[in-house]
Amino acid sequence: MKSKLIIAVLLACALKTMAQQPAANARNRGRFQVGDVTTDPGVRDPCMAKEGDTYYVYFTGGGIQVWASKDMKSWTKQPSVFSVAPEWVAQRLPSFKGLGFWAPDLSFHNGLWYLYYATSIFGKNTSVVGVATNKTLDPNSKDYKWVDGGMVVQSVTGRDDWNAIDPNLAVDENGNGWLSFGSHWNGLKLVKLNPDFKTIAEPQEWYTIASRPRDYKYTDPEPGNGQIEAPFIFKKDKYYYLFVSWDSCCSGVNSTYNVRVGRSEKITGPYMDKEGVNMAKGGGTLVRGGDTGDNKVFYARGHNSVETFDGVDYIAYHAYTTTYERLGIEKLAWENEWPVVIVKK
Repeated sequence: MKSKLIIAVLLACALKTMAQQPAANARNRGRFQVGDVTTDPGVRDPCMAKEGDTYYVYFTGGGIQVWASKDMKSWTKQPSVFSVAPEWVAQRLPSFKGLGFWAPDLSFHNGLWYLYYATSIFGKNTSVVGVATNKTLDPNSKDYKWVDGGMVVQSVTGRDDWNAIDPNLAVDENGNGWLSFGSHWNGLKLVKLNPDFKTIAEPQEWYTIASRPRDYKYTDPEPGNGQIEAPFIFKKDKYYYLFVSWDSCCSGVNSTYNVRVGRSEKITGPYMDKEGVNMAKGGGTLVRGGDTGDNKVFYARGHNSVETFDGVDYIAYHAYTTTYERLGIEKLAWENEWPVVIVKK
């Protein structure tokens, strides 16, 4: 939690570092290919979308930052989602200041783009997930306007053993919306939404879809072993695939972030890994992690999203190098109905 709360500061430092290295950035800009990571922008918690002929990446910090590209190679900064925080955030979290919104999730349904995001109070699971909608992602369109949809869910320290951050919307085969979310504490949760995709359906039923044994208390300011966060549910053929991130983010070369997956024929689970272990009981098959061996370039990869563009499946994540977080985009293949990253040679 502590590491999440200093995101804005670290991101600002990263951008300052980039500004101080114009020659290096100029050499690398324009050479990005799928399977590489970007020099610019540096991101955390990316989600991707495509509208028309333009790709967008939304990510943590600065009121939710946005970059756009025509080719997934060269990116241009766009306006942030928020220039001021919605009034309800301070009402729910009285000590909240600034624009420290995290982990956006973006998808298109019912003629609207739905953007879910989170923020929290330092050292606690007093957290909220909010939603905003827009008719278009193009800031040059006359229809471009983010409309605040209010709070979707809140976790309260002392009441809840889960944490309302890292949201992801998934829609089942019947068109029902489901919100997954969670970071550390007692695992990742799933709850059904009403047809407006903004409020929780009644009667409320909460599912634990992934969890890990832990060696720390809920009141510890920093989690120890057993860290898990950032659920993302992706439907492929008959299965729902649950991607999650294990271990430590936000620590540069000391980060140990890695992406795990399990699958289920029901959106509510249980999600089982390749070995048949339930993800709610510590299961999870490795999809992507840090480099191994002595010549590491990327020390960790995590907090992913998965999208399909023009019939091709992609995984996007942030990768830790010796300098700062970078955006990674790779193609996914499916072997025996399990996702496999196509590693660029």
